[in-house]
Amino acid sequence: MSFLQILLPPDLRSSAAKFFHRLYDRLSSYCYYDIPETDGFNTNDLYSSVKLYLSSIAAAAGDRLTLARNPNSAAITFGLSNNNTIPDTFAAAGGVRVEWEHVVAPRQGQTLSWRSLPEEKRRFVLRAHKRDKAAVLGAYLEHVTEKAREIRRSSRELLLYTNSRSHPWESVPFKHPSTFGTLAMDPIKKEEIIADLKDFCNGESFYRQTGRPWKRGYLLYGPPGTGKSSMIAAMANYLGYDIYDVELTEVETNSDLRKLLIKTTSKSIIVIEDIDCSLNLTTTSRNKEEIMLSEGNSSGPTPAVPPEKGETKSAITLSGLLNFTDGLWSCCGSERIFIFTTNHVERLDPALLRRGRMDMHIHMNYCTFPALKILVKNYLGFDIDERGEGRDLEALRELEEAIEAAEMTPADISEVLIKHTRDRKTALWKLVEEARIRVDKRGKNNTLRKKRDSGSVFEDEEKEKREMPQSFKKGVEEEKRREAIKLPLLKE
Repeated sequence: MSFLQILLPPDLRSSAAKFFHRLYDRLSSYCYYDIPETDGFNTNDLYSSVKLYLSSIAAAAGDRLTLARNPNSAAITFGLSNNNTIPDTFAAAGGVRVEWEHVVAPRQGQTLSWRSLPEEKRRFVLRAHKRDKAAVLGAYLEHVTEKAREIRRSSRELLLYTNSRSHPWESVPFKHPSTFGTLAMDPIKKEEIIADLKDFCNGESFYRQTGRPWKRGYLLYGPPGTGKSSMIAAMANYLGYDIYDVELTEVETNSDLRKLLIKTTSKSIIVIEDIDCSLNLTTTSRNKEEIMLSEGNSSGPTPAVPPEKGETKSAITLSGLLNFTDGLWSCCGSERIFIFTTNHVERLDPALLRRGRMDMHIHMNYCTFPALKILVKNYLGFDIDERGEGRDLEALRELEEAIEAAEMTPADISEVLIKHTRDRKTALWKLVEEARIRVDKRGKNNTLRKKRDSGSVFEDEEKEKREMPQSFKKGVEEEKRREAIKLPLLKE
C-alpha cells in the first residue's frame, strides 16, 4: 500500500478511492446514512435523538458502552463507545433490521467560527437494506425521535421558572413532592381533574380537528391554606411539565408580558398566583377611594391618590392579560396549561372567568372527612378505613361529625398532626379538641350575626340604658350635648 502511495500522485489516489466507493455502493445491497453531531455551526437535534434512543437499547445489546448523565437529568444514559456498532429491529415495519455505528474521527483543521468546535468529529452511521429504504427514512426515524422525546420527558428533572425585570426567566430544579395521592381533596373531584388532564395531554388530534389551540385553563379558588399550590405541584408531577410562575408586578407593559409568553416552552404550566392581588384588575378599596374623592370634589380638580409605599408602576391592562391567556400570541406554543389562583373569586372580572379562558373552575374548599382521611394517612401512617379501637374509634366518630362544621383547611389540620406524628392517639384527640373549638367559635359568631340581622342587639343596648342609674344617664346625656356643641365649631 505504501508503494502505491509513493507511485500514484495524491489526486489520482483520491479519484481512484472515489471510484471504488461508488462501485461498492452500487453493487452493495445496503445503503448508509450519516447523522453528524453538528450541522454546520448548529447542533443536530437528530443526532441527540439517536443518541438517546440508542441509550435505551444499548444496555441490553451493547458490549462496550459509554455512561453519562446529561444536564437536568435524573438518570444515567448508556451510549455506544467510539467506532462500535449495535443492531436494531423495527417490528412495526415487518421486522426491518438496521445497524448503528458510532464513528469518531479527529477534526482535520480548525474552522474559523464564532464558537469553538470539538476536536473530534462524531457521527452516527445507519446501515439498512436498500429494500427497506422507505420504511427506514419514514416510520423508523419517526419512531426513533418519538422514543427520544419519551426518554427526555421521563428522565429530565422538572424546572421552576420565575421572571424579574432584569432577566426574562430564571430556573431552579423543581422538587416539590406533592402528588394526587398525597393531595387532601375529595377523591371524586380528584378523579375528575386527573381524567381532564389525561384527556388534555392525549388530545393533540382532537384540538387539531376542532380548530382549537392546544391549551387548557384552570381556575383554583378558595380560602387560604386549602392546597392550591399543592394542586399545581401535583399537576406538574403528574404530567411532567415545567412550571412558569409569572410575577405580574415585575412586568411593566403588555408587550413585556407577550415576550415572556414567547419564551416559554411547550409542555409547560404557566401560573399566575393570587391574581386578585397581583394587579389593579379589580375594584379594590383603593379604586373605591379614588371614586369617592372624584365624586365628592366636583368643584375642583380631583386630588391624585399617591402611590402606596413599595408600589411599582405597571401598565399591564386587563385586555393584555386576556390576550396573554387566549389571544393570538397564546398559540405560539402547544400543550400548555394556564392556571390562575385566587382567594376571592368574587373580586375577579367576569371576562377572566368565562369558559374558554378558564375551562375548569376548581373550588378548593375546607377539609371534608374524605380529605381528612388522606391527611391522617400521610402524617400518621394510619388508614382510617381500617378503623381503630377504643378511644381511636371514638375520636374518629367525633371528627366525622364535626370536621365540616369546623371549617378547617388542610393547612390547619396538617399543623396539628405534624406536632404529634409520634403519638397517633394524642394527634387524633388534639384534632378533635381543635375542631370543637372551631365549631363553638362559629356557633357564637352565627348567633351574634343573627342578632344583628334581627335587631335584637339594639334592643339589648336599649335595655342596658334603661337599667343604668339615673345619675349615670345624666352624665352620658351631658357628654353628648357637649360633643354636639363642639362639632359645628370644628367645622367652621
